[in-house]
Amino acid sequence: MFKNILVGVDGSEPSLKAVEKAAELARTVGAHLVVVTAFDPIPPYLGSPYFEEAMARQTEKAEEILEKAKERIGDFADVETEAIEGAPAEVILSAADVHKADLIVLGTRGISGIAALLLGSEALKVASHAKCPVMLVR
Repeated sequence: MFKNILVGVDGSEPSLKAVEKAAELARTVGAHLVVVTAFDPIPPYLGSPYFEEAMARQTEKAEEILEKAKERIGDFADVETEAIEGAPAEVILSAADVHKADLIVLGTRGISGIAALLLGSEALKVASHAKCPVMLVR
């Protein structure tokens, strides 16, 4: 069924629920699990030492998010985590290609109907451009 499951996480409760569901599914089908978080790009014009400080803060925050995700996953050996600089939807879609994901799992904040269309949520961007199935967890 699924061999490579990718889950995007931003630290929000819906994204952490998505991590739990992705891990549960990965355990059930014996799939490899990849947990990805995106962080905002740092403008290069900041210069030294501000660029390095900003990058350290961003990566530290991303690592904290990944640690929360690992706590939700629990004891599962076949998992890897990545913090990638860039826009969330682009990062998730790119990582899905790199890892040959059979399934992408994302949390949703419960936005539906016209509001979702107007807001252009990251989950909807991923779902509309993904090359594999996308499971949205509420």
